[in-house]
Amino acid sequence: MNAAPRQADPNAPLLSVEHLTMRFGGLVAIDDVSFDAANREISAIIGPNGAGKTTVFNCLTGFYEPTVGRLTLNHPEKGPFLLERMEGYTIPMKAGVARTFQNIRLFSAMTVLENLIVAQHNKLMRASGFTVTGLFGASSYKRAEAAAIDIARYWLDRTGLADRADWDAGNLPYGDQRRLEIARAMCTEPVLLCLDEPAAGLNPRESAELNRLLLYIRDEHKIGVLLIEHDMNVVMEISDHIVVLDYGRKISDGTPHYVRNDPAVIRAYLGEEEDEELPQEVARDLARDEEAR
Repeated sequence: MNAAPRQADPNAPLLSVEHLTMRFGGLVAIDDVSFDAANREISAIIGPNGAGKTTVFNCLTGFYEPTVGRLTLNHPEKGPFLLERMEGYTIPMKAGVARTFQNIRLFSAMTVLENLIVAQHNKLMRASGFTVTGLFGASSYKRAEAAAIDIARYWLDRTGLADRADWDAGNLPYGDQRRLEIARAMCTEPVLLCLDEPAAGLNPRESAELNRLLLYIRDEHKIGVLLIEHDMNVVMEISDHIVVLDYGRKISDGTPHYVRNDPAVIRAYLGEEEDEELPQEVARDLARDEEAR
């Protein structure tokens, strides 16, 4: 007899990170970090270069096995998953966690449309019965294939790439490639979308388009978004919740208003001359806020 589906706790956060620690030999990259990320909210992880932000993502998505800690994904329909106990390749398929990378990782020789269909490979394989059934015109596979194309075309429309569906992905302008990565991740129908510096290299117009896209994903698809970002215009404009890391430790956790007024954050970004890695827009944003106070 099959076990009954686990019920999700409606009051639980979508993601709960508890005492996350990641050591590489004698180097402590993440030091006892805990935070929650709510469903249907945009949560940002910020901090100077080397603060441990991407290491957190790599632990959440199975690239690293944490030294210590519990990472609980409370799937709204399937119940809780302990991500630290899962094989990395099963996390997007079973737990519904999708991610993009700081460095773009598209299939550059495939078309834009093919990139979005490949993202739905697991669903198509299940429809084929994991055999060559699909090659022989099985109706279940045809329906699944048509549905995959519909999803792909939906995200082409949402990201403004419909007129470039037949382009090789590697020939797209940089900003379009960034949006295509997000579209590809959304084709997996995640409950948590993890974005590693999605605004990196974008001009102001492209950053504004990105903001609108992420707000649309949050509001219309009602999922959680977790992003790492250095562009404070993006972070402060669209985030519901911000976690600040410095040297692998959490130094602040709260709303954008709380974080930008937190003395610990101001010290981390502005208090010491050696913090030369601080993006200029961060310094300007926090300095203006200090003057206003």
